[in-house]
Amino acid sequence: MSRAEIASAEPEPNDRMQTDDMVWIPSGTFRMGSDHHYPEEAPAHRASVDGFWIDRTPVTNAQFREFVQETGHITVAERPPDPAQYPGALPHMLYAGSLVFSPPRRVHTLRDWSQWWTFLRGANWRRPYGARSNINVLSSHPVVHIAYADALAYAKWAGKQLPTEAEWEFAARGGLEEEEYAWGNALTPGGKHMANTWQGNFPLQNLCEDGFDRTSPVTAFPPNGYGIHDMIGNVWEWTADWWSARHEADVAKPCCIPQNPRGGREDASYDACQPNIRIPRKVLKGGSHLCAPNYCRRYRPAARHAEPVDTSTSHVGFRCVKRTPAAQPSSSSS
Repeated sequence: MSRAEIASAEPEPNDRMQTDDMVWIPSGTFRMGSDHHYPEEAPAHRASVDGFWIDRTPVTNAQFREFVQETGHITVAERPPDPAQYPGALPHMLYAGSLVFSPPRRVHTLRDWSQWWTFLRGANWRRPYGARSNINVLSSHPVVHIAYADALAYAKWAGKQLPTEAEWEFAARGGLEEEEYAWGNALTPGGKHMANTWQGNFPLQNLCEDGFDRTSPVTAFPPNGYGIHDMIGNVWEWTADWWSARHEADVAKPCCIPQNPRGGREDASYDACQPNIRIPRKVLKGGSHLCAPNYCRRYRPAARHAEPVDTSTSHVGFRCVKRTPAAQPSSSSS
């Protein structure tokens, strides 16, 4: 997707905005990132954000269906890829579909994700696990197989925006300062599962101790301190920021803490391992139901992941924010 296409899809305020299903996050300064996990999370640094509204849950299948019924939107996964964007690809391999997690019988190395991901013809938001699946009983589950352009289109229709990485992480922390998780420093406090993640030996065995094998209803787990559900686990969520390999370090003076930072540059977001494919990448946050202790321990607010803007999968969704509230809620409001 070109810069012009992304810019044209940026949402503009309109009268569709409602705050009943949103939570007000007051402005604040926090320590963003982490120095104790994956290198792309470092260095931890101070950042400030203005107050904003954020969706109480990820966008659900029911909400996305309403958007599609009203607009006729066709998602990226429902359209055959443009051959010009994939030089060297065989024509018969360019068909509409999306990446679906398929548990393998055995794995040779956890470094090769192609052992458990399949680009499946016909997989899309309506049919998350292929042509024989549907969302008839998944209305309250997060919508998946959403590429960046699809998330932008929904946000524009709803009169909202996609969150920046800093906004998303600030909201995910729920008012806690430098805690590992969105609820504290223990993954399962008192043995209680606080998010939909993977228990067992990924990708071979999911013990489903949290009650779910795949996605879960968006309010199945407790909200964080701000009253927001599913900021951790269930599905990864798109942010508006271009990917960068590392965060910027702390500034020398407290008076110069970045205000509403916007991440990296588009031209620095490309995957250096695929120099012939010039698809920019955005930051995903939150981890998913596939994050496990032995693989991808990214079920934390500081965690981040790079995702090409044209890519959709069975574990990526989104939620929206609103940066220009009509009025800040009173102390009695949520």
